[in-house]
Amino acid sequence: MKNQRVVVTGLLGMATGLLFAVLPAAAQGAKPPAQITIKNMRTAPLTMFEIATGGDQPRLVGKIAKPLAPGQSVAVKLNKPAGCSYFVLAKFGDEAESDAEGMDLCKDRIIRLTE
Repeated sequence: MKNQRVVVTGLLGMATGLLFAVLPAAAQGAKPPAQITIKNMRTAPLTMFEIATGGDQPRLVGKIAKPLAPGQSVAVKLNKPAGCSYFVLAKFGDEAESDAEGMDLCKDRIIRLTE
């Protein structure tokens, strides 16, 4: 089976976009949320989803407890979130994977996983 890349909407794909998104949030004293919502908009079940801090020593701050069926959503509580920028990893039942570095959870509190 060939691996597919999954698009995570709301991701800041370019470095310049990341820079312009993070600076205003930092200037306004944005706080990380206590929880975020994950929506599985794909046709395959979401089997693993993790959120971690960035940097040299990443720390897991959130994950789903059980697989998430297509079309369903779940709230994920964040354990001691720090800052706004996080690394997100998602794996699906059809062996597709998606990862995103620098996701601004202060701005995007809902993550929609699409084809």
